[in-house]
Amino acid sequence: MNRPAVVSAEEWKSAREELLTKEKALTRALDALAAERRRMPMTRLPTGHTFTAPDGATVDLPGLFDGYRQVVIYHHMLEPGQDWLCNGCSSFTDNIADQSHLNARDTRVILMSRAPQEEIAPVRKRFGWTVPWYSSYGTTFNDDLGLDGGFGLSVLLRDGDEVFRTYFTNGRGVDRLRMDFNLLDLTPYGRQEEWEDSPDGWPQTPTMQWIRHKDEYATEDPR
Repeated sequence: MNRPAVVSAEEWKSAREELLTKEKALTRALDALAAERRRMPMTRLPTGHTFTAPDGATVDLPGLFDGYRQVVIYHHMLEPGQDWLCNGCSSFTDNIADQSHLNARDTRVILMSRAPQEEIAPVRKRFGWTVPWYSSYGTTFNDDLGLDGGFGLSVLLRDGDEVFRTYFTNGRGVDRLRMDFNLLDLTPYGRQEEWEDSPDGWPQTPTMQWIRHKDEYATEDPR
């Protein structure tokens, strides 16, 4: 098995401290970026759209907040009539944890798809997801946000009945928010994908090829 070099405890500690210096610099850079993000301007969203909540109720844009001040929307790629499920969107949703701590900071996370609730409900049941999943079926909401049929993550702020979009990211910007990817990045083999800069002989496969729906891993346990 290809593996990292084995050294003494003293040599390992020295290498760890060298890396820690770089990690601390990155942490400070991320703190500075977050500070800049908090100072971004925002844009007002029209409140005319209506959405279907998981319980079938119709809610307006402020209703997505469920009384909270901030909402983070993961735009899940489930289109009306779609006969396949996005592995990336599904595995991202698997990583959404209990929201108690977010709620304590007046914030909630929801999913949003263009598929109607009758097509969303079986997916939620299959995977046992409890994160609130709203439908924008029949609206131009996704188009208004410039999603172009893709996935992404939007942050909205509510001030009374006014709603503002403060942030958006997609691609690797969403990727870095996942607990599973962040934990894998701490391991010697990483995500084991071809794009990674890893030593020769490290296990690697095409990007995202290994990702499955969580109920499909049972027949592919690598142990």
